[in-house]
Amino acid sequence: MSHPRVQLTAAVATDVGLVRQANEDSALAEWPVFVVADGMGGYEAGDRASAAVVAAFREHVAGADVASVSHVRTALAAAGTAVAAVAASTDRGAGSTVAGIALVEDEDGPAWLVFNVGDSRVYRHHGIELEQLTVDHSLGQELVERGELRPDELATFTRRNVITRAIGAPDSTADSWLLPVVNGERLLICSDGLTSEVSDEGIRATLTMSGRPESAAAALVQRAVQAGGRDNVTVVVVDVIAGGIDDQSDATTGVPSLVGVADVEDSTTIPVPGRTR
Repeated sequence: MSHPRVQLTAAVATDVGLVRQANEDSALAEWPVFVVADGMGGYEAGDRASAAVVAAFREHVAGADVASVSHVRTALAAAGTAVAAVAASTDRGAGSTVAGIALVEDEDGPAWLVFNVGDSRVYRHHGIELEQLTVDHSLGQELVERGELRPDELATFTRRNVITRAIGAPDSTADSWLLPVVNGERLLICSDGLTSEVSDEGIRATLTMSGRPESAAAALVQRAVQAGGRDNVTVVVVDVIAGGIDDQSDATTGVPSLVGVADVEDSTTIPVPGRTR
C-alpha cells in the first residue's frame, strides 16, 4: 500500500473465540483507512451493526489517495444512520464501537487521524515501546479519571466492559487526534477481545517479537484465544515502511493534537445492550 510518499503494509486477523457463537467484530484495511468495529446486540444484530460501520468507512473513505477529517466525519454519520436501521429491526437494539486510523495530509506532512467511539483501541508501537493512543469510553475508565478506581484495578473491575459511548447510542461522539506518520512505527487497532485477555505488556512483547504484520496479527489473536477467548477478537496491524518522518522525537504522542471529527447523534434514542452480556 502506498501513495507518492507513504508506503504501508497491513494485515487483519479475527477469531470468534472459545465462547461466542458468532463473530460480531468487523474490520477494514483498505487504503487510506484502517478500522475495527465491535458490534453489540447479540447474534441477531451485533454482526450486522459492526458490518454497517465498516461498510460506511469503505464507501466514504476507502479508495481515496488520502483521507480527510470531512471523509471520516461523513463515514461516522453514515455509520450512525446504518446502525440505527439495524437497531430498528430488532427487539434488543444494536450498536457498535469503532476505532481506527486514516492517513491524511497535514500542513506539516502525512499524518494519522486517530479516532474512536467505545472501547476498541488504537496503539502505537515503535522500537520496543507501546503507547495506547485512544481513551476508552467505558465505565471503568470514567471511574479511573474521577479517581474512584486505580488503573491497576481495571483488569479485575467487574463492570469494566460497560461502555458509555457507541455508534447507535445516545452518545456516539468520536474522540480524535492528529499524529505525524513515523517511519518504522507499527499501529495496532483492536477490539476489546484482545485487551480483555492480553495485557499491554503481552501486546508490546508480541508486536516487538513478530515480523511482518501478518505474523503479528495472527500471534495476537492466537494469544487472546489461548488466554481464554471469552470474546471475539479482531486486530489490524499497520506498519509504516517509508514516507513519514524519521525523527521519533518529532512524533511525541503524549500530547497529541485533538481534532474535532464528529458528534454523531440521532434524534431517536436507540437502546444499546451493555457489554457485560
